[in-house]
Amino acid sequence: QVQLVESGGGLVQAGDSLRLSCAASGRTFSRYTMGWFRQAPGKEREFVAAISTGGRTYYADSVKGRSTISRNNAKNTVYLQMNSLKPEDTASYYCAATTVVDGTAFRFDYNYVYWGQGTQVTVSS
Repeated sequence: QVQLVESGGGLVQAGDSLRLSCAASGRTFSRYTMGWFRQAPGKEREFVAAISTGGRTYYADSVKGRSTISRNNAKNTVYLQMNSLKPEDTASYYCAATTVVDGTAFRFDYNYVYWGQGTQVTVSS
């Protein structure tokens, strides 16, 4: 069992930056690929970024070049640094954990077993 707790969301202006954090419980954090997803009101949940156990990173086109996912296995924490935020980045952001090893599968939320409760990011124009 892995429990995930996100933090770092907030209300910011367009162009600002935020760093989201996701703290995981348990001693097996390093064995999980970690992902970030987001869901805006009235829209389906969408992939944002993922980082494999080996540190390889994957990004949605919508955030590529503006965001960086990283992990600190010693702290059982995964981060999402988001820069140049846009109003369309407004959403609830969720971190998730999976043991799937196929990089092509990281974009699909159904492959993730554990989920956090989410943190709200609101970007004003």
